[in-house]
Amino acid sequence: MKSNRGEIGQFAGTIGLAMLIAGWIRYSIQNEFSLATKVILIAGGVLVLAGIVLGFQGIIHFFSKRSSQLGTNTTILVLAVIGILVAINFVGERHHKRFDLTTEKLFTLSDQTRKIVGGLQTDVTVIRFSKEPDAALDDLLGEYKNLSSHFKFENVDLEEKPDVAQQYGATRLGDVIVASGPRKDHLEPSAAGSFQEQDITSAILKVTRNHLKTVCFVTGHGEKSLADEGPEGYSLVDQGLKKEDYITKTINLVSDNGVSPGCDVVVIAGPTQSFFAQESGMISKYLDGAGKALIEIDPDKNPKLDDIFQAWNIQVGDNLVIDASGMGRLLGAGPTIPLVVDYGDSPITKNLQRRMTFFPLARTVSIADKSKTETQSVELLKTSSRSFTKPKLDAKQKTVSYDPKTDTIGPLSLGVAADWKKDGKSARLVVIGDSDFASNQAIGAAGSNGDLFFNTIDWLAQDENLISIRPKSVTNRRITLTEAQAMGLKWLDMFFLPGIVILAGIVIWWKRR
Repeated sequence: MKSNRGEIGQFAGTIGLAMLIAGWIRYSIQNEFSLATKVILIAGGVLVLAGIVLGFQGIIHFFSKRSSQLGTNTTILVLAVIGILVAINFVGERHHKRFDLTTEKLFTLSDQTRKIVGGLQTDVTVIRFSKEPDAALDDLLGEYKNLSSHFKFENVDLEEKPDVAQQYGATRLGDVIVASGPRKDHLEPSAAGSFQEQDITSAILKVTRNHLKTVCFVTGHGEKSLADEGPEGYSLVDQGLKKEDYITKTINLVSDNGVSPGCDVVVIAGPTQSFFAQESGMISKYLDGAGKALIEIDPDKNPKLDDIFQAWNIQVGDNLVIDASGMGRLLGAGPTIPLVVDYGDSPITKNLQRRMTFFPLARTVSIADKSKTETQSVELLKTSSRSFTKPKLDAKQKTVSYDPKTDTIGPLSLGVAADWKKDGKSARLVVIGDSDFASNQAIGAAGSNGDLFFNTIDWLAQDENLISIRPKSVTNRRITLTEAQAMGLKWLDMFFLPGIVILAGIVIWWKRR
């Protein structure tokens, strides 16, 4: 009877355990506790309990064996480890934390995105019309969602919900729409087929900003060109401003009879020819009417804008800045390319502290009289104490050294930001002693030159919420080997390393024989 009772208990327990597993599988597939699933789970639990009661004596006898005790200890240890791992995963799921170990923080949302999304005042919805999820996009937009309760993201099946597709203007599988109220923007993937952070953030700006501001670039005096895609051109500036939802256009002061209406910011980027007196007066009139302007003046150039600089208490030096600190070697730069890591107290440079910017062939720009208080002025960019000025650079000179009779020792100022308020209106002017710092070659290199330029435009346009550090691109760290180096690695891989292993084996065998 005892034997039969134990066998019945073992049978009941086995059937009950099978029913519990079947019930769990059924729930996993259906994702709901249906009546049948509940019946299976309850019946399985009852049978397992009956199996334990009926076979209790057999269980006691089994665990009294030494082998069973060892097995039990091992099982308990395994279950404890599993429990700890489950607890860690549970805590990790509830308290999400990621670590980005890349140098450029490629997998961390930029300061710019954090500011824009974190400051949302209206709801923004991103909808992807596809049956299959996009893991990379889901992860990226999940990071956005963590920044604001106003940000929402969902995947919608285009075929199941054609009314939603029609509402948002989706026409094909894979379409991604960014919407806020009645405003919508169709998000396009990059050439690689993925969606980039800066494109998503730009789309959010488009659907949430009530007014698109215009940045006007003055032409007619040899200034940098927005259409020039060469190293000295400003095509990357044009692209960057459009990504931040600015409208860019070129103006000619003579043909337009002054600054065109609708220009929120005026940029004069490295003129190589002088302005007429009437043109200088047009810019002064624009600034007097609460205008905002960025003027970049290269060394050895005289645009004849001194009347503007004097009115704004700004002194532009007739010199060339030499940096003898050697810091520029980090970027492969010589002494005529001063490197700046010291910045004035301004919203423009607030996020640039401890970051590097460099200025190919720059002149000094400083506050003329610091006792004057008509304008709130800040010297933005300071070179090292080992920098100095030269009246000009002689191409025949092999070395450049400091001459106390003609030169000024550093630190030197390369740029000034001035803010003038009158009758409730605000005019702003930034003057920088170099235009090449924002060229395609400089923005595409290491450093934060792009952030400096775009932050300057944001400040002038009174879009301080956009002032930040922008998303970074991947640094090319590929190693190019010479033919001799490649052959050396090949011999190392084919003969040297295997030879060491074989030799070590022979030595060990010899000692043990």
